[in-house]
Amino acid sequence: MTTPQLPMVLFVCVHNAGRSQMAAAYLNRMAAGRIEVRSAGSEPADQLNPAVVEAMREVGINITAERPKLLTPDAVKTSDVVITMGCGDTCPIFPGKRYEDWQLDDPAGQGLDAVRTIRDDIENRVRALVAELT
Repeated sequence: MTTPQLPMVLFVCVHNAGRSQMAAAYLNRMAAGRIEVRSAGSEPADQLNPAVVEAMREVGINITAERPKLLTPDAVKTSDVVITMGCGDTCPIFPGKRYEDWQLDDPAGQGLDAVRTIRDDIENRVRALVAELT
C-alpha cells in the first residue's frame, strides 16, 4: 500500500521577504502537515522584512528562522499549486500546474499597520485554500 502524496503549494513573490513568507507560514500552521509548503522569490532579498516578522509574531507565528530563497524552475515543476504575488512574468509556466495570482499590496517600505492589513488578507486567502485542498 502506498502513502498518498501530499499536495505541494509554492508561494512566489519578488523578494520572498514578505507576502510569500506570510502565506507559507499560515499554510504550514493551518494545514498541520496535510500540505507541503514552499516559498521563493524571483529576486530574493537579503533578509525578511522586519515589519512582516513583527506582524506574524503578533499572531503567534515565528518566522525569524526563515530566509528568502531563489525561485527555481524545479520548485515550480514539482509543485501542484503555484500562487504568485506580484512577480509578473518571472514565474516559469509548466503544463498541468494550477496557477493563481493573488493581487496583494507589497509590504516593502510599509508601516506595521499596512502590513497587518496585508497579513490578514493573506490569512483569509490561505484559510480558503486549505479548505479547498484538504
